[in-house]
Amino acid sequence: MKNLIWISFICIPLLFACKAKQGVVEATKDAMLEKNDDLMTKSGDNMLTEISYPATKKMDHVDTYHGVDVTDPYRWLEDDRSEETAQWVQAQNKVTFGFLDKIAFRENIKGRLKELMDYERISAPFKEGKYEYFYKNDGLQDHSVVYRTPVDNPDAEPSVFMDPNTFSEDGTTGLRGMFFTEDGSMLGYMITEGGSDWRKIIVIDAEDKKMIGDTIRDVKFSGLSWKGNEGFYYSSYDKVKDASALSAKTQLHKLYYHKMGTPQSEDKLIFGGEQQPNRYIGGFVTEDQNYLVVSAAQNTSGNQLYIKDLRVPKSDFVLVEDDYFSRTNYVDNIGSKFYFQTNVGAPNYRVVTADASAPSQKSWTDLIPETENVLSANTGGGKIFASYLVDAKTQVMQYDMNGSLERTVELPGIGSANGFGAKRDDKDFYYSFTSFVYPSTIFKYDIESGKSTLYRKTDIDFDPDMFETKQVFYTSKDGTKVPMFITHKKGLELNGKNPTYLYAYGGFNVSLTPRFSASRLVWLENGGIYAQPNLRGGGEYGEKWHLAGTKMNKQNVFDDFIAAADYLKDNNYTSSDYLAIAGGSNGGLLVGATMCQAPDIAKVALPAVGVMDMLRYHKFTAGAGWAADYGTADDSPEMFEYLRNYSPVHALKKGVHYPATMVTTGDHDDRVVPAHSFKFAATLQEMHAGENPVLIRIQTKAGHGSVSTTQVIDLQSDIYAFCWENMGVNPFK
Repeated sequence: MKNLIWISFICIPLLFACKAKQGVVEATKDAMLEKNDDLMTKSGDNMLTEISYPATKKMDHVDTYHGVDVTDPYRWLEDDRSEETAQWVQAQNKVTFGFLDKIAFRENIKGRLKELMDYERISAPFKEGKYEYFYKNDGLQDHSVVYRTPVDNPDAEPSVFMDPNTFSEDGTTGLRGMFFTEDGSMLGYMITEGGSDWRKIIVIDAEDKKMIGDTIRDVKFSGLSWKGNEGFYYSSYDKVKDASALSAKTQLHKLYYHKMGTPQSEDKLIFGGEQQPNRYIGGFVTEDQNYLVVSAAQNTSGNQLYIKDLRVPKSDFVLVEDDYFSRTNYVDNIGSKFYFQTNVGAPNYRVVTADASAPSQKSWTDLIPETENVLSANTGGGKIFASYLVDAKTQVMQYDMNGSLERTVELPGIGSANGFGAKRDDKDFYYSFTSFVYPSTIFKYDIESGKSTLYRKTDIDFDPDMFETKQVFYTSKDGTKVPMFITHKKGLELNGKNPTYLYAYGGFNVSLTPRFSASRLVWLENGGIYAQPNLRGGGEYGEKWHLAGTKMNKQNVFDDFIAAADYLKDNNYTSSDYLAIAGGSNGGLLVGATMCQAPDIAKVALPAVGVMDMLRYHKFTAGAGWAADYGTADDSPEMFEYLRNYSPVHALKKGVHYPATMVTTGDHDDRVVPAHSFKFAATLQEMHAGENPVLIRIQTKAGHGSVSTTQVIDLQSDIYAFCWENMGVNPFK
């Protein structure tokens, strides 16, 4: 089964994936170096450290929105190609790492992180042609290695098929997707360099691994789908001219067909461009090779859907659904009978069927009706697997292709299960299960009997019985009940002094579910609490929950987050002096806005790769596609005022004591451009009063997230060290 997946959040923008199982698949001029206000801060070992922030120049720049003038003194930091910006980055990093280097226990954290992450991690296997493939990381490898075994000799010693660790000396080039032909004889794989969203496609013969044809360049927000062995479909934007490739606005997405043996310059435009203007387009060929399915969207929420009969020369695209603000995805087809998952008339989604000759909404027939829980459907082995979110936990139901319920799949516990999909003729497949203290474990599932068998269990140096997870429901400002997972050591004393890491997202229909993290264990085993609330704006309770945290409802998300912190304090889990608030991307916005509205909420704030300038976010890369969630300052005077009121760059106030803050970003982030974080950090250093340090850590050769294991360990070590240091806690004493 091939499923078109529209990822509706800015942490992961990939708009198209061929097969779910395949996904397992560098600072200032002399003047800028002058001292600003001195900062005295207490370190964990009672040493006084003086911090001198780089002086960031200000310029007279004013924008006018609906007759209102708004100053933007740090606009120059948006130029990621300027030497001046590069010098500012260098100066800020010098201050930040100067602070971090003085934390006595920082190396202890890094050492323990290395120990915990030094365990064998293996993905669920997947079959392609004559081989079964899987990813394996021996522990501290920067990238997982792809192995394979012959299908007809499963007991054979696995051989290395592809090792991304050889792609670059510093580990900053990574593998970002493998896409096989239906017979498994050829493979197109994508690589990322320095963490950028721009990709390259390389095609090889799967047997001898020799490269076939030329490298396809300048690919972005794309999957790859083969039509036989003759060629494949992929998506991209026109190459940026006379502008920064990392920050220039990308608007017109295009679906191309590349015929093997021809140069990329001859690739045929199939859909998109000026004639069909869309910001995001994905296309793939159905498993039977008879149809091309295309999804087109203006925003990260909602899409149009089309199908095209590839058996009929010059056939037209047939519209399935044209509402940009609803979401309809292809699930499968048997001949001309198509299965779609949709939230049209069903905020929690339903599965419908229609014939290819008349696939529009008026011809739909319900197959699996909407329920009170959010549905995500997949198929494999002639069955439909309906995965439901039940209070952010996974439940899977197996149906036949006529919609009759056959069984509820028995899962190993309360957590998150992934991988319920396979090819039509498969008799079995592998799925993974994980929770906060349950490392990812692989099970083999027999489709006919419904029996799950343990395939591979993770061996990691920790005792899960030492920890516990509970789910609580707390009341937000307007009375809405919001769920939250809380994980900590068993027997932890609730004395209000436990270091607590409160992490959330709250947007783009993203659901935060229970997942294991080896790096998180360092926090937990040293008496820390990890709390993860499911805020409005997410997808845990369907489209109504999502919309309740968008546009003029965005304040609900911040209220939910503040209420989560209040719950933890009111119930003596922690107090403001021992609380860290954290989030990335849209979650970085969450942290930035929250610390502006409630500066005494926490001791530490950790906004990562955040959307911090809400008046200009849509001017960069694919940011305009986030307007369905945020709205834009151009929409109306009311929307402009609403955005300006919570926009972190604009909501900071002079003389306020803000939490100890470490902003984190990557210099190659071309999704949420680092200018957001640069401008926020510069403004925060200008406005902030008090003793708490406010720093920015800028990772080089990294994008919207770390590329390598080494980068992950370094970043997480610095985050935990910064938290404990500012809480006055030395966990290694």
